[in-house]
Amino acid sequence: MRKRLKELKKLGVKALEFTGDKMVFDVPVFGKGHVGIVVAVYTSFGKGALKIRRVDADRAGMQHEAEMLRRANAVHVGPRLLDVTDNLLLMEFVEGTLLPQWVEALRGRGARSRIRRVLRAVLEQCFRLDEAGLDHGELSRAPKHIIVDADDRPHLVDFETASINRRVSNATSICQYLFIGSQTAKTIKRKVGEVNEKELINALRNYKHERAKENIKRILETCRLDRV
Repeated sequence: MRKRLKELKKLGVKALEFTGDKMVFDVPVFGKGHVGIVVAVYTSFGKGALKIRRVDADRAGMQHEAEMLRRANAVHVGPRLLDVTDNLLLMEFVEGTLLPQWVEALRGRGARSRIRRVLRAVLEQCFRLDEAGLDHGELSRAPKHIIVDADDRPHLVDFETASINRRVSNATSICQYLFIGSQTAKTIKRKVGEVNEKELINALRNYKHERAKENIKRILETCRLDRV
């Protein structure tokens, strides 16, 4: 405990805010996983998100996740990494709504085009991660890994299982999640129209073989995101 208090001081954390829809020992937090819990904090520069390593986590520190996030930031993906210690990872605080809830709640005129713009932005971020050789690792089941902010900007979050040592599958995984094999895919289909799954699978197969511009273009066309 003493070591973690010193780390909080080193990061310039002045206060912790216990809010969110997850609970840890009857305390509300923004997120919890196998490696850590995420809480809002206040520092000298403003509000941030702090990931605290669990004492029973299967890794010794937060350096790996910090490095993966640093690499994602280099291609303009993920919350901005602010600082890291052995047990704490300080990031930009991303305020918004998880993508499935955002899509479900959207109504009225312009909803279809707004959803398409956000989905295209998600795919473009995944293309950049693929090009950088960084595999997120959790995008085939991504209900908690995409946050849409008040300006309709999507943010990919949680890089704790990311890797540069396995074959990248960000774009293929996110397309399967958004358009083929999830409850969110059914909602998106209802909101913006049906995607030809056979054509999409073929386009993803070609992209997986070669990440050429024409194959990226074909994925966007098949997903009906080429004109948004």
